[in-house]
Amino acid sequence: MTAPIRVLVVDDDPLVRSGLTMMLDGADGISVVGEAADGDEVPAALDTHPTDVVLMDLRMPRVDGVRATARLRSRPNAPEVVVLTTFDSDEEILGALRAGASGFLLKDTPPPQISEALRRVAAGESILSPSVTRRLIDQAVGQSGVAEQARQRLARLSERELEVVRAIGQGRTNAEIAAQMYLSLATVKAHVSQVLTKLELTNRTQIALLAHDAGMA
Repeated sequence: MTAPIRVLVVDDDPLVRSGLTMMLDGADGISVVGEAADGDEVPAALDTHPTDVVLMDLRMPRVDGVRATARLRSRPNAPEVVVLTTFDSDEEILGALRAGASGFLLKDTPPPQISEALRRVAAGESILSPSVTRRLIDQAVGQSGVAEQARQRLARLSERELEVVRAIGQGRTNAEIAAQMYLSLATVKAHVSQVLTKLELTNRTQIALLAHDAGMA
């Protein structure tokens, strides 16, 4: 049998934490291994509970979800992060994605969709549609030098790797990229791994954001 996906729930509202834990712990293939009431409690919780995915509230009083995500993702073998928010706040969401979150969910997302999102993220996918990515990036347009800085970073890549980056920015999965580029799935995964290493990024969502910053997608 496949081991369950280990989830840490982080939210400053005890009722929200309790509700998420009750909902997710009963979902197929998911086990809630711990809870934290603020971003500053996350490191100790992760030291105590081996975790695959952190469900992270954005707005917390001491250490918010953006800072907590950045700190978490700098750890060796860091778990994936899905940020959870009451408000569709572009600035906060974009900050969390740039910090290394694999996607975001609104707190009124139906329970089955939250469970499915956690499964997808645990499998290495992002949960951000191209249309949402585009909207988030649009708000950054006009910031001086954003596109040029992104293009300079992408200059480290080979032509083939740039093709992979463009496809990720368009929201394509590894399987879709393999079919589009006539490559094996293993080769595509190797290219994605190389891109992450060369660009010093942690997940596909950050690749997609960089592609949009550079005007590639």
